[in-house]
Amino acid sequence: MELAKLTTEQRNETSMALDQMSTMEILNVINDEDKKIATAVETALPKVNDAIEHTYRALKQGGRLFYVGAGTSGRLGVVDASECPPTFMTSHDTVQTVMAGGTGAFFKAVEGSEDEESQGASDTKAKMLTNKDVVVGITASGRTPYPIGALKYAREVGAYSVSLSCNDHSIISQFADTEIEVIVGPEVLTGSTRMKAATAHKMILNMISTTTMIKLGKVYENLMVDVHASNYKLMQRARRIIMEITGVDYDVADRTLALTNNQVKPSIVMIKGGVTYKEAEQAIEKSNGYVRDAIAYALNSNV
Repeated sequence: MELAKLTTEQRNETSMALDQMSTMEILNVINDEDKKIATAVETALPKVNDAIEHTYRALKQGGRLFYVGAGTSGRLGVVDASECPPTFMTSHDTVQTVMAGGTGAFFKAVEGSEDEESQGASDTKAKMLTNKDVVVGITASGRTPYPIGALKYAREVGAYSVSLSCNDHSIISQFADTEIEVIVGPEVLTGSTRMKAATAHKMILNMISTTTMIKLGKVYENLMVDVHASNYKLMQRARRIIMEITGVDYDVADRTLALTNNQVKPSIVMIKGGVTYKEAEQAIEKSNGYVRDAIAYALNSNV
């Protein structure tokens, strides 16, 4: 009965005749409901801002970001965390996911794995959590024991805790330093929070990781200057980024990239600042990784 009262478990009035609709009618209902997600996320932005500011400060001081969830919530964490190393050249330890049932649960549901607070706490504890870290507990209902246990443990060790749910006054919010409640309303398919709720949560996780990395200096203008050029597509992207920022042709971008072990940042600083690879690295270090400042430093050093 407690679960039935949640917004995420209510029946959606617009989809009551779902089983009698044509394919296009079903698509229109889903699409109309999906349009409401961005508005719901917008309402939650002040809390998302708070979470990002704390995450930025934590990572700047050597801390880590952990997403904790079960089922779809955990899978969303895995998707976002796994994209950080190739996009921003972070270590695999910087952004991690703690998922109920272990990594195997990403591919196949592990029934009952979400039901124990103690398991969420012990799995998070195994990550050697410290007061420098941030833990984001993800649960559409806001009452899943596994991430609640993780946030309780995070508080014990002084890590910063963030809750991400889709119901007002969620239980998990009680254990968070910042509570993000994004109210997307009842699902088209009653209780199927892999739909609107999951989309809203993915949007917010994208915001947390991307904005944090921008603030850490891993973006110049709107280009990913810390891209890990580890395959053909990313190598081509790295060359295009260098060409776009510096105005050089493909061959110069290619040669410079080769001199920097395929790192975009020092390639840009070398060309824009007119310095060697070693001097570019020094400029980047002096500028705390911010390309714009590193270019200015390199140019001033050459005066």
